[in-house]
Amino acid sequence: MSVIEVPVLIAGGGTCGLAASNFLLDYNIDHLLVERHTSTAHVPKAHYLNQRTMEIFRQHGLAKMVTGQAAPVEKLGKIRWQTSLAGSRPLDARLIHQMDAYGGGSLRERYAADSPMLPSNLSQMRLEPLLRVNAERRALGRLRLGHELVEFTDEGDRITALIADRETGERHTVHTKYLIGADGGKTVGPALGVQLEGPTGLAGVATLHFSADLSAWTNDDTLIIWLINPNYEDLLRATLIPMGPTWGRDSEEWALHLSFAPNDPVRFDEATAVSKIREVLGLPELELQLYHVSYWMLEAVLADRYRVGRVFLAGDAVHRHPPATGIGMNTAIQDVHNLAWKLAAVLHGHAGDGLLDTYESERRPIGRRNVDWATSASLHHQVITEAALGLGSHLPAHMRVPMFHAYFDESAMGETIRARAAEIFRTNRAESEAHDIEIGFAYQQGALVPDGTEPPPRSPMGDVYYPTTRPGHRLPHAWLTLIIRLDRWLVWDGR
Repeated sequence: MSVIEVPVLIAGGGTCGLAASNFLLDYNIDHLLVERHTSTAHVPKAHYLNQRTMEIFRQHGLAKMVTGQAAPVEKLGKIRWQTSLAGSRPLDARLIHQMDAYGGGSLRERYAADSPMLPSNLSQMRLEPLLRVNAERRALGRLRLGHELVEFTDEGDRITALIADRETGERHTVHTKYLIGADGGKTVGPALGVQLEGPTGLAGVATLHFSADLSAWTNDDTLIIWLINPNYEDLLRATLIPMGPTWGRDSEEWALHLSFAPNDPVRFDEATAVSKIREVLGLPELELQLYHVSYWMLEAVLADRYRVGRVFLAGDAVHRHPPATGIGMNTAIQDVHNLAWKLAAVLHGHAGDGLLDTYESERRPIGRRNVDWATSASLHHQVITEAALGLGSHLPAHMRVPMFHAYFDESAMGETIRARAAEIFRTNRAESEAHDIEIGFAYQQGALVPDGTEPPPRSPMGDVYYPTTRPGHRLPHAWLTLIIRLDRWLVWDGR
């Protein structure tokens, strides 16, 4: 059994752990990352990269690598509600509503004024290999996939951990100063008694990952299509999202998310999954290749602690919430961005261990806010369905189709119904135009010295960002204009 001495041990090689590895490398902090799986994510999970995350990638020299594969903002700047993509029934292939989103369209000028980076879109299954290759290139032998953390002990002045090669069974002892638990809460947090507090089992989701040519029925500028069709007895709501590698309507791969009740026994085999995709999209003859069907539950939980002794938890190990607003992966990356520079300052002798306490005092309140915001945004989709379209559990099934006919009717009353609905759809800006949520968050206490100034105004809908230099806030971006004056010549005669 060999012994490895390393300043930092990272348990977990998903987006959070790989981001931590890349950040620590920039601070010249040696570390070891272990991941029980032999590869990075192979299913489409989180995908939206907000402005703050892109700024962090820019700071660490990762932005060009990411934007080289990610969707540019002009390919993700709208969201749409539709009945289906196609179909022969009178209510099929109807656009219910659309709006600008995620820094696209009419939002672009405002987003671009506040940051050198615009939002982007790159699925976790494509982002993680980039982060992995970049880290492996710089830290040979320090990323060990197919290895897992078996046990660990905090001995006060160091942590002693045992890791195992899952293929050979070979075990190694690791002595480390600090441990980062980026394992999704599977091992490290439970071993320490850390509790994830909040509701679980809010809803079930089936994600169907497939490839198909949908270019004839989709738009080039849309990130999310919400599909609501009155002809389904269960009033099925589905979400269709392009997954690249080409973006816009030419995306080769797609993810279709289907919601179901937590106690619903729905499960798809390959045949029924393919049939369901065709049914929901309204394309009964669609040629497609199904890659994977995954099931997951919506929850809204937050860890009671982010630090226990020499152990720090980040990402899904401390916060899990619905995907609405797309802040899950972003929050994870921003967690380890906050932690990495503090670990570096302590390990390089520039700060005392007390600096590391500010990781929890700064990041946990942000975790709380983001869990609550994403949960509220997710639940609001039911409000939109009921209030904007007049659909809900109170409405008899036989009235659903007439309600949609009334919505699309070309009469004066139909125009009024659509105008009223547009007011309600507009409230979705709290999810899809959450500019302040993405870059306007602030630390109230931590590694900062308050200056006594008042906080900026708060945007109740999270869509208006107010720049401020108040301590604890992100330093505002500023564009500088260089003016070269040529109205005076300088002459040098060589003396």
